[in-house]
Amino acid sequence: MSMAYIAQPQQQQQLEWLDGGTLAVLLDGLATNGQLMMGRFDVEEGEAPPYHQHTNEDEIFLLIKGTALVWCDDEEYELAEGGVVFLPKQIPHAYRITSKRADLLMINTPAGIEGMFRETGRDKSTPRPPGHEVKPDPAIATKYGNVIVGPPR
Repeated sequence: MSMAYIAQPQQQQQLEWLDGGTLAVLLDGLATNGQLMMGRFDVEEGEAPPYHQHTNEDEIFLLIKGTALVWCDDEEYELAEGGVVFLPKQIPHAYRITSKRADLLMINTPAGIEGMFRETGRDKSTPRPPGHEVKPDPAIATKYGNVIVGPPR
């Protein structure tokens, strides 16, 4: 049975992400009975995950602020502030932030991919180990149904 879930900003897990960015986990599978995961990225110019595809979930990006290049099935698109992208599972995709900063909302359905973000990223409420770097790990990606098919673009 699903229940309403409310989380104030201070209750949302903050993960250190690629290139020093932050991913706030707004909703996860536990909060949504496995229905969806929602996260919000605060990232800088150049942030780019590897070219990849999801085998378990569909994904939606909403670029709240900033600009980006997006690749879907090897086609390149420019995404402007307020632009949205729907990525069905199995479609290879990637993006690269082209503005100085970007605010990106991500929704995945069903939930589950948050495990990859938590295992790859670092919870910012814990001390940062010396020399720690957040970087994609193909083994962790595969564990959560993601396939890295190429380098960042």
